[in-house]
Amino acid sequence: MSWLVTGAGGLLGRHLVRRCGDEHVVALDRRGLDITDADAVDAAIAHHRPRVVANCAAWTATDDAENHPRAAWRVNVTGTRNLARACRRHGAVLLQLSSDYVFSGHARTPYREDAPTGPLNTYGRTKAAAESTVLDVLPDTGYVVRAAWLYGVGGRNFVDTMIGLERTHPSVRVVDDQAGQPTWAEDLAGLIARLGGAALEGTAPPGVYHGTSGGAVSWHGLAQEVFRLVGADPARVLPVTSAEFGLAAARPGYSVLGHDGWARAGIPPLRHWRSALHAAFPLLHQAHEQKGSPRASVGN
Repeated sequence: MSWLVTGAGGLLGRHLVRRCGDEHVVALDRRGLDITDADAVDAAIAHHRPRVVANCAAWTATDDAENHPRAAWRVNVTGTRNLARACRRHGAVLLQLSSDYVFSGHARTPYREDAPTGPLNTYGRTKAAAESTVLDVLPDTGYVVRAAWLYGVGGRNFVDTMIGLERTHPSVRVVDDQAGQPTWAEDLAGLIARLGGAALEGTAPPGVYHGTSGGAVSWHGLAQEVFRLVGADPARVLPVTSAEFGLAAARPGYSVLGHDGWARAGIPPLRHWRSALHAAFPLLHQAHEQKGSPRASVGN
Protein backbone atom coordinates (compact mmCIF):
# COMPACT_ATOMS: atom_id res chain seq x y z
CA MET A 1 0.00 0.00 0.00
CA SER A 2 1.30 3.48 -0.88
CA TRP A 3 -0.79 5.57 1.55
CA LEU A 4 -2.06 5.31 5.10
CA VAL A 5 -4.75 7.84 6.00
CA THR A 6 -5.63 8.45 9.65
CA GLY A 7 -8.93 10.08 10.50
CA ALA A 8 -10.35 8.40 7.41
CA GLY A 9 -13.91 8.71 8.73
CA GLY A 10 -13.82 12.52 8.75
CA LEU A 11 -14.71 14.97 6.03
CA LEU A 12 -11.27 15.40 4.49
CA GLY A 13 -10.21 11.84 5.23
CA ARG A 14 -13.10 10.43 3.21
CA HIS A 15 -12.33 12.64 0.25
CA LEU A 16 -8.64 11.76 0.37
CA VAL A 17 -9.28 8.02 0.57
CA ARG A 18 -11.52 8.21 -2.50
CA ARG A 19 -8.89 10.24 -4.35
CA CYS A 20 -6.09 7.79 -3.54
CA GLY A 21 -8.12 4.74 -4.57
CA ASP A 22 -8.86 1.57 -2.63
CA GLU A 23 -5.90 -0.34 -4.05
CA HIS A 24 -3.41 2.28 -2.87
CA VAL A 25 -4.63 3.30 0.59
CA VAL A 26 -5.10 1.93 4.09
CA ALA A 27 -7.99 3.92 5.56
CA LEU A 28 -8.06 4.02 9.37
CA ASP A 29 -10.77 5.87 11.25
CA ARG A 30 -10.78 6.53 14.99
CA ARG A 31 -11.83 2.95 15.75
CA GLY A 32 -9.18 1.58 13.42
CA LEU A 33 -6.31 3.54 14.97
CA ASP A 34 -6.09 5.64 18.11
CA ILE A 35 -3.19 7.94 17.27
CA THR A 36 -2.69 8.77 20.96
CA ASP A 37 -1.53 5.16 21.48
CA ALA A 38 2.15 5.20 20.47
CA ASP A 39 2.47 1.40 20.35
CA ALA A 40 -0.62 1.06 18.16
CA VAL A 41 0.66 3.74 15.80
CA ASP A 42 4.04 2.09 15.44
CA ALA A 43 2.47 -1.32 14.91
CA ALA A 44 0.12 -0.01 12.22
CA ILE A 45 2.87 1.68 10.23
CA ALA A 46 5.23 -1.28 10.66
CA HIS A 47 2.53 -3.66 9.44
CA HIS A 48 1.20 -1.70 6.46
CA ARG A 49 4.54 -0.14 5.42
CA PRO A 50 3.02 2.94 3.70
CA ARG A 51 5.23 5.28 1.74
CA VAL A 52 3.05 8.25 2.71
CA VAL A 53 1.05 8.82 5.91
CA ALA A 54 -1.60 11.55 5.79
CA ASN A 55 -2.74 12.58 9.25
CA CYS A 56 -6.35 13.76 8.98
CA ALA A 57 -7.12 12.72 12.57
CA ALA A 58 -7.61 15.67 14.90
CA TRP A 59 -9.60 17.25 17.68
CA THR A 60 -11.44 19.88 15.61
CA ALA A 61 -14.13 21.07 18.05
CA THR A 62 -12.71 24.55 18.55
CA ASP A 63 -14.98 25.69 21.37
CA ASP A 64 -14.88 22.36 23.21
CA ALA A 65 -11.09 22.54 23.22
CA GLU A 66 -11.31 25.53 25.56
CA ASN A 67 -12.99 23.32 28.16
CA HIS A 68 -10.90 20.22 27.43
CA PRO A 69 -7.39 21.50 26.62
CA ARG A 70 -5.59 18.37 27.78
CA ALA A 71 -7.74 16.11 25.64
CA ALA A 72 -7.26 18.35 22.60
CA TRP A 73 -3.50 18.44 23.19
CA ARG A 74 -3.36 14.66 23.51
CA VAL A 75 -4.99 14.12 20.12
CA ASN A 76 -3.48 16.99 18.18
CA VAL A 77 0.04 17.09 19.61
CA THR A 78 0.78 13.75 21.28
CA GLY A 79 -0.95 11.87 18.46
CA THR A 80 1.00 13.77 15.84
CA ARG A 81 4.27 13.13 17.68
CA ASN A 82 3.50 9.41 17.72
CA LEU A 83 2.95 9.42 13.97
CA ALA A 84 6.05 11.49 13.25
CA ARG A 85 8.29 9.19 15.29
CA ALA A 86 6.82 6.07 13.70
CA CYS A 87 7.27 7.57 10.22
CA ARG A 88 10.91 8.31 11.06
CA ARG A 89 11.49 4.75 12.25
CA HIS A 90 9.87 3.15 9.21
CA GLY A 91 10.90 5.58 6.48
CA ALA A 92 7.52 7.10 5.57
CA VAL A 93 6.66 10.62 4.49
CA LEU A 94 4.21 12.39 6.82
CA LEU A 95 1.63 14.89 5.55
CA GLN A 96 0.22 16.69 8.58
CA LEU A 97 -3.05 18.62 8.24
CA SER A 98 -3.05 21.91 10.11
CA SER A 99 -5.19 25.02 10.29
CA ASP A 100 -5.43 28.74 9.63
CA TYR A 101 -6.08 29.05 13.37
CA VAL A 102 -2.33 28.95 14.02
CA PHE A 103 -2.41 32.69 13.14
CA SER A 104 -3.67 35.61 15.22
CA GLY A 105 -5.68 37.18 12.41
CA HIS A 106 -4.16 40.61 12.95
CA ALA A 107 -2.65 40.75 9.45
CA ARG A 108 -4.23 42.60 6.56
CA THR A 109 -2.49 40.77 3.73
CA PRO A 110 -2.40 37.00 3.17
CA TYR A 111 -0.18 35.09 5.57
CA ARG A 112 2.95 33.63 4.00
CA GLU A 113 3.92 30.07 4.79
CA ASP A 114 6.84 31.32 6.89
CA ALA A 115 4.87 34.01 8.77
CA PRO A 116 5.14 33.86 12.58
CA THR A 117 2.28 32.00 14.21
CA GLY A 118 0.25 33.42 17.08
CA PRO A 119 -2.87 31.38 17.82
CA LEU A 120 -5.72 32.91 19.81
CA ASN A 121 -7.30 29.73 21.15
CA THR A 122 -6.47 26.29 22.49
CA TYR A 123 -7.21 24.51 19.25
CA GLY A 124 -4.86 26.83 17.35
CA ARG A 125 -2.12 26.34 19.94
CA THR A 126 -2.36 22.56 19.62
CA LYS A 127 -2.14 22.74 15.83
CA ALA A 128 0.86 25.09 15.97
CA ALA A 129 2.61 22.70 18.38
CA ALA A 130 1.81 19.77 16.09
CA GLU A 131 3.38 21.63 13.16
CA SER A 132 6.58 22.20 15.12
CA THR A 133 6.67 18.55 16.10
CA VAL A 134 6.48 17.35 12.51
CA LEU A 135 9.11 19.76 11.26
CA ASP A 136 11.46 18.94 14.16
CA VAL A 137 11.11 15.15 14.02
CA LEU A 138 11.00 14.89 10.21
CA PRO A 139 13.09 17.74 8.80
CA ASP A 140 13.53 15.93 5.47
CA THR A 141 10.21 14.08 5.10
CA GLY A 142 7.69 16.15 7.07
CA TYR A 143 5.04 18.26 5.35
CA VAL A 144 2.45 20.57 6.92
CA VAL A 145 -0.65 21.52 4.94
CA ARG A 146 -2.74 24.26 6.50
CA ALA A 147 -6.43 24.01 5.62
CA ALA A 148 -9.38 26.26 6.47
CA TRP A 149 -13.15 26.54 6.22
CA LEU A 150 -13.56 23.05 4.75
CA TYR A 151 -16.83 21.86 3.26
CA GLY A 152 -17.84 18.80 1.29
CA VAL A 153 -20.01 15.70 1.22
CA GLY A 154 -19.86 13.36 4.18
CA GLY A 155 -19.20 15.54 7.20
CA ARG A 156 -20.44 18.47 9.23
CA ASN A 157 -19.71 21.77 7.55
CA PHE A 158 -20.94 25.34 7.19
CA VAL A 159 -22.26 25.07 3.62
CA ASP A 160 -24.46 22.11 4.47
CA THR A 161 -25.71 23.97 7.54
CA MET A 162 -26.73 26.97 5.43
CA ILE A 163 -28.56 24.80 2.90
CA GLY A 164 -30.64 23.37 5.74
CA LEU A 165 -31.26 26.63 7.60
CA GLU A 166 -32.43 28.40 4.45
CA ARG A 167 -35.39 26.04 4.35
CA THR A 168 -36.33 26.24 8.00
CA HIS A 169 -35.59 29.83 9.03
CA PRO A 170 -36.91 33.10 7.62
CA SER A 171 -33.49 34.62 8.34
CA VAL A 172 -30.13 33.52 9.72
CA ARG A 173 -27.50 35.45 11.67
CA VAL A 174 -23.93 34.89 10.52
CA VAL A 175 -20.70 36.52 11.63
CA ASP A 176 -19.32 39.16 9.28
CA ASP A 177 -16.02 40.09 10.93
CA GLN A 178 -14.01 36.98 10.07
CA ALA A 179 -12.42 36.67 6.63
CA GLY A 180 -11.15 33.41 5.26
CA GLN A 181 -11.07 30.99 2.34
CA PRO A 182 -13.85 28.41 1.95
CA THR A 183 -12.20 25.27 0.59
CA TRP A 184 -13.83 22.26 -1.05
CA ALA A 185 -12.49 19.07 0.54
CA GLU A 186 -12.38 17.39 -2.88
CA ASP A 187 -10.05 20.09 -4.20
CA LEU A 188 -7.84 19.83 -1.12
CA ALA A 189 -7.73 16.02 -1.33
CA GLY A 190 -6.45 16.28 -4.89
CA LEU A 191 -3.81 18.78 -3.82
CA ILE A 192 -2.65 16.56 -0.96
CA ALA A 193 -2.45 13.56 -3.30
CA ARG A 194 -0.27 15.55 -5.70
CA LEU A 195 1.93 16.75 -2.85
CA GLY A 196 2.44 13.21 -1.60
CA GLY A 197 3.45 12.08 -5.07
CA ALA A 198 5.85 15.00 -5.45
CA ALA A 199 7.35 14.26 -2.03
CA LEU A 200 8.13 10.70 -3.09
CA GLU A 201 9.60 11.92 -6.37
CA GLY A 202 11.78 14.42 -4.52
CA THR A 203 10.33 17.44 -6.33
CA ALA A 204 8.49 18.95 -3.33
CA PRO A 205 10.70 20.33 -0.55
CA PRO A 206 9.54 19.48 2.98
CA GLY A 207 7.94 22.24 5.02
CA VAL A 208 4.73 24.23 5.18
CA TYR A 209 2.14 24.60 2.41
CA HIS A 210 -1.20 26.40 2.40
CA GLY A 211 -4.06 24.22 1.16
CA THR A 212 -6.84 26.79 0.84
CA SER A 213 -8.82 28.19 -2.07
CA GLY A 214 -7.97 31.53 -3.62
CA GLY A 215 -9.71 34.78 -2.79
CA ALA A 216 -11.35 35.62 0.53
CA VAL A 217 -14.83 36.15 1.97
CA SER A 218 -16.55 36.46 5.34
CA TRP A 219 -18.81 33.78 6.80
CA HIS A 220 -21.67 36.17 6.08
CA GLY A 221 -20.63 36.52 2.46
CA LEU A 222 -20.28 32.77 2.09
CA ALA A 223 -23.75 32.22 3.52
CA GLN A 224 -25.17 34.77 1.08
CA GLU A 225 -23.55 32.91 -1.81
CA VAL A 226 -25.10 29.64 -0.63
CA PHE A 227 -28.51 31.31 -0.48
CA ARG A 228 -28.04 32.58 -4.04
CA LEU A 229 -27.18 29.09 -5.24
CA VAL A 230 -30.39 27.63 -3.81
CA GLY A 231 -32.38 30.48 -5.37
CA ALA A 232 -33.08 32.30 -2.10
CA ASP A 233 -32.77 35.98 -1.24
CA PRO A 234 -29.29 36.61 0.20
CA ALA A 235 -30.70 39.54 2.19
CA ARG A 236 -32.17 36.93 4.54
CA VAL A 237 -28.60 36.42 5.84
CA LEU A 238 -28.11 39.01 8.58
CA PRO A 239 -24.60 40.13 9.62
CA VAL A 240 -23.52 39.96 13.26
CA THR A 241 -20.18 40.38 15.01
CA SER A 242 -18.25 37.53 16.60
CA ALA A 243 -18.84 39.14 20.00
CA GLU A 244 -22.59 39.14 19.42
CA PHE A 245 -22.49 35.50 18.39
CA GLY A 246 -20.87 34.59 21.71
CA LEU A 247 -18.48 31.77 20.79
CA ALA A 248 -16.30 30.33 23.56
CA ALA A 249 -13.03 30.41 21.61
CA ALA A 250 -11.63 33.56 20.01
CA ARG A 251 -11.32 33.38 16.23
CA PRO A 252 -8.81 35.17 13.99
CA GLY A 253 -10.51 38.06 12.24
CA TYR A 254 -8.33 37.62 9.16
CA SER A 255 -7.05 34.15 8.33
CA VAL A 256 -6.41 34.50 4.61
CA LEU A 257 -3.42 32.41 3.53
CA GLY A 258 -0.96 33.01 0.71
CA HIS A 259 0.01 30.24 -1.67
CA ASP A 260 3.50 31.09 -2.92
CA GLY A 261 4.92 27.88 -1.47
CA TRP A 262 3.38 25.68 -4.14
CA ALA A 263 5.76 27.08 -6.74
CA ARG A 264 8.60 25.30 -4.89
CA ALA A 265 6.88 21.99 -5.56
CA GLY A 266 5.80 22.76 -9.13
CA ILE A 267 2.15 22.32 -8.12
CA PRO A 268 -0.50 24.96 -8.89
CA PRO A 269 -2.52 26.26 -5.91
CA LEU A 270 -6.26 25.76 -5.61
CA ARG A 271 -8.80 27.72 -7.62
CA HIS A 272 -10.87 30.65 -6.35
CA TRP A 273 -13.31 29.76 -3.58
CA ARG A 274 -16.36 30.89 -5.58
CA SER A 275 -15.47 28.74 -8.60
CA ALA A 276 -14.99 25.73 -6.35
CA LEU A 277 -18.26 26.31 -4.50
CA HIS A 278 -20.22 26.57 -7.73
CA ALA A 279 -18.65 23.36 -9.01
CA ALA A 280 -19.30 21.53 -5.75
CA PHE A 281 -22.81 22.80 -5.10
CA PRO A 282 -24.84 20.27 -7.14
CA LEU A 283 -23.19 17.45 -5.20
CA LEU A 284 -23.63 19.22 -1.87
CA HIS A 285 -27.28 19.99 -2.54
CA GLN A 286 -28.01 16.44 -3.65
CA ALA A 287 -26.32 15.01 -0.56
CA HIS A 288 -28.33 17.34 1.66
CA GLU A 289 -31.55 16.29 -0.05
CA GLN A 290 -30.75 12.65 0.62
CA LYS A 291 -29.87 13.37 4.25
CA GLY A 292 -32.72 15.76 4.78
CA SER A 293 -31.97 17.44 8.13
CA PRO A 294 -30.38 20.85 8.84
CA ARG A 295 -27.80 21.47 11.51
CA ALA A 296 -27.78 24.31 13.98
CA SER A 297 -24.22 25.71 13.89
CA VAL A 298 -23.56 28.89 11.93
CA GLY A 299 -19.90 29.55 12.73
CA ASN A 300 -16.57 27.81 12.34
